[in-house]
Amino acid sequence: MKKHIYILIVLMTVLLFQETQAQQDPQYTQYMYNMNVINPAYAGSKESLSMTALYRDQWSGMKDNPTTITFSAHSPIGEKVGLGLSAIKDELGPVKETNVFVDFSYTLQMSTNIKLALGLKAGATFHDVGLADLDLQDPGDPFFSENIKNTYPNIGAGAYLYGDRFYVGLSVPNMLKSVHLDENGVKYGSETNHYFATAGYVFQMSDNFKLKPSVMVKSAFDAPVSVDANLNALFYDRFELGASYRLDDSFSGLVGFQVTPNIRIGYAYDHVVSDIKTVGPASHEVILTFDVFFKPRILRSPRFF
Repeated sequence: MKKHIYILIVLMTVLLFQETQAQQDPQYTQYMYNMNVINPAYAGSKESLSMTALYRDQWSGMKDNPTTITFSAHSPIGEKVGLGLSAIKDELGPVKETNVFVDFSYTLQMSTNIKLALGLKAGATFHDVGLADLDLQDPGDPFFSENIKNTYPNIGAGAYLYGDRFYVGLSVPNMLKSVHLDENGVKYGSETNHYFATAGYVFQMSDNFKLKPSVMVKSAFDAPVSVDANLNALFYDRFELGASYRLDDSFSGLVGFQVTPNIRIGYAYDHVVSDIKTVGPASHEVILTFDVFFKPRILRSPRFF
């Protein structure tokens, strides 16, 4: 009986992981600064080697709440080709998932100031259910003697249209389906394709003040549509304040600071308004970006995303 209870707990965790991570993946409040994680066409769109690290603590206060760590890097290679690398590690209780991808993009010059990049990503998902790490009353149960570990290949694709002051992106970062746990022939946590649409614009309000609205729409055939709407205010091209709303989920406040021309840091606080607020009322997210410029700063086209 106890074994079945533990199996049920593990399966529920896998299903919760699927609901909170796969159907909402990636759930980043500062998505506009972490774009190549979801869209391979973004790779090489900046005139620099750009590296980004992000940590997200979701639903803080809930026991074994989801956490996410990402690292990404991308750079142009010549005039038209971009290459990138991304690694994403998600944890929820005994369930761990790590995604590692390589990105490739090819850019077409549509006009003097507008470019269209087409991208592909390829990599693998490493899935680990930590059965052997659970605190059991019957540690000798053979079902829990080993962790369940699986590796799945995956590919993705995207398009990214952009200029100095706007962008529009479409992408499917994970195109291949996978099964996270197969218990007695019953499959749990099967991932489906997720589609992402992003857009943003920069309004020049004055010499030292800009408004930056942006939106991200996430959709899957078997999951509700998720919409993130954001408005950031940029002062003196250095200090940024913003607010976001995630449909039926949370309100967010954002702050960012361009420490040097190469380093930017940001923080986001999500106030949860969905039903899960009773156990996890808030989420926290920290991001750090470091750019190595290939051209003198004065020659670089202005970019605000």
